[in-house]
Amino acid sequence: MRIVLQRVSSARVTVDGKICGEIGTGYLVLLGVGQGDTEEDCRRLADKIINLRIFSDENDKINLSLGDVGGDLLVVSQFTLYADCRKGNRPNFIQAGKPDEAERLYNYFADYCRSKGKHVEMGIFGADMKVQLVNDGPFTVILE
Repeated sequence: MRIVLQRVSSARVTVDGKICGEIGTGYLVLLGVGQGDTEEDCRRLADKIINLRIFSDENDKINLSLGDVGGDLLVVSQFTLYADCRKGNRPNFIQAGKPDEAERLYNYFADYCRSKGKHVEMGIFGADMKVQLVNDGPFTVILE
C-alpha cells in the first residue's frame, strides 16, 4: 500500500462536476493498493496517519496530530501510485492491486478511520476525479 499524504487547509474531489467529498483542515490521502496488500496494512497505515504529528503548535513546531487540530480526511483512490516507469516511456501498473480487491481495501481503510472517530470523505473508486487542494506548508509525506 502506498500513500501520498498532503496536509491541507482545504480539499475536495469532484466527479462529473459534482462534489463527492470535501474537507477543511486535515489530510488529503491519495491511496494506492498494491498486489498482496491486506487489511492489516490498512490498519497500520491508518493508525500512523491518525497519530502523525505534522501540524504546527503555538510555537510553530510540527507537534500536533489530526485529532489535536480537529482535522478531517479526504481519501482518494489512486492506482497510479504503482506506476513503474523504469523501462520505456509508458508506465505499467503490474504491481497495482486488482480492482475488486483494491476497492474493498480502499473502503476498508476509510471505514477503519471512521471507526477511530475520524470524519472521512471519499472520492469514487475508479472514477475520473478532479482533486483540488490547498496544500498547507506545503507538507507532503509518502508512506508505505
